[in-house]
Amino acid sequence: MNLALLKTSSKKNKRISLFSATALGIGGMMGAGLFSLLGTASAHAGTHIPLAFLLGAIAASFSVYSYAKLGATFPSSGGAATFTVMSFGPGVISGGLNIFQFIAYLIAAALYAAGFSEYANTLLGGNLSPLEIKLVSAGIVIFCAGIKLLGTNFVGKVEALAIGFVTIALILFSIDGIHVADIGAYKMSSWSIDGIAIATGILYINYQGFGVVTNSSNAMQEPHKELPLAMFSALVLVTIAYVLVSTAAILLLSPAQMAAYNGHVLADAAKIVAGNTGFVVIGTSALLACAAALNATIFAASNIAADMANKNSISKALGVNVLKTGLRSLSISTALVIALVLAFPLEVVGKMASLAFLLVYAAITFGHIRVRKQTGAKLWPLWAAIIINLSLFATLFINVIESARGSAIALIAALIGSFAVEATSRKFLRKES
Repeated sequence: MNLALLKTSSKKNKRISLFSATALGIGGMMGAGLFSLLGTASAHAGTHIPLAFLLGAIAASFSVYSYAKLGATFPSSGGAATFTVMSFGPGVISGGLNIFQFIAYLIAAALYAAGFSEYANTLLGGNLSPLEIKLVSAGIVIFCAGIKLLGTNFVGKVEALAIGFVTIALILFSIDGIHVADIGAYKMSSWSIDGIAIATGILYINYQGFGVVTNSSNAMQEPHKELPLAMFSALVLVTIAYVLVSTAAILLLSPAQMAAYNGHVLADAAKIVAGNTGFVVIGTSALLACAAALNATIFAASNIAADMANKNSISKALGVNVLKTGLRSLSISTALVIALVLAFPLEVVGKMASLAFLLVYAAITFGHIRVRKQTGAKLWPLWAAIIINLSLFATLFINVIESARGSAIALIAALIGSFAVEATSRKFLRKES
């Protein structure tokens, strides 16, 4: 076992409570996907979006099980970046996976930043220019990076406050929405297994945030008990919120209306429930949720980057020359997220993020099988996670090739490039030494 990777928390990063860790997980999940991807998902699932959310949660639960077992056994601020090394050993495979995983977190962060600016523009009457929308995205990325500098425990407290407001707002919207909706006029749309599978794949990004909790495992008093409880608590609470909110949305809006309001479906649905007040409250909730998810994701990405820098066995390509300090890793992560926000629209970033994490989760869980005796995990949930993640990836990837081939090519290039850069770096460093 590479014990050098399992570092205890520093004095600067104080112990994180179970409540704060759970809030961190909820913050990582309840972001732009819920508020900005409902219209895109409804184009495939119609009125069956709640089912797609539920299936996504079931699919994610197997990966949550895998990560919880790994995090409890190998607590580290690097989270999943450490898992790859403990599973595959230091080398090109673990290094390449960690570079790609780092990129996946950056893509997800870009999605949340883009979602934030879209809702900011909606609340301001849609009067912002494309350049101004991009500047808002860049501004919120910089703001969240600044919060991360204040430490793990502070990040958790910020998440708790933001998510508390969002959760209350969404519960009220769900209850009022279901009460106000004309259930007698509701018509269920046609469905297909393929359509629901694609929608599940699109909405899967809503659950990727559970992984950020593992980055705080080394700051927990008893990670064996607290980490699984925090991760599954966050997953259950978020799933309940997703099913209730999406149920209210499909009762209030037809699939055609959801497509027309794509990007800000919930704000327009809330306007039906409570007029401009509902519009503003849900719009504000969207801003907070996107900011909280961005905050949690940058937290995870920069921790992975910092571990790459401090522990050469995680990734020599990034660790030796690029990410030498925690501040530098945070700065580079922030700059790359801003670049992604400027380069890609929200819809494209959303699908790219889901595809990236489906691959990452499958790969890390496959590695988990290699160290299963150390973690004590059962074999069948691990294989279930791998099969489900790869199946959803294949379904969504085919759809992306048909609808946005450029983003599919960019993702595959990032995957291949991650391993190529790591292999080249290791070969170069060997020659130098």
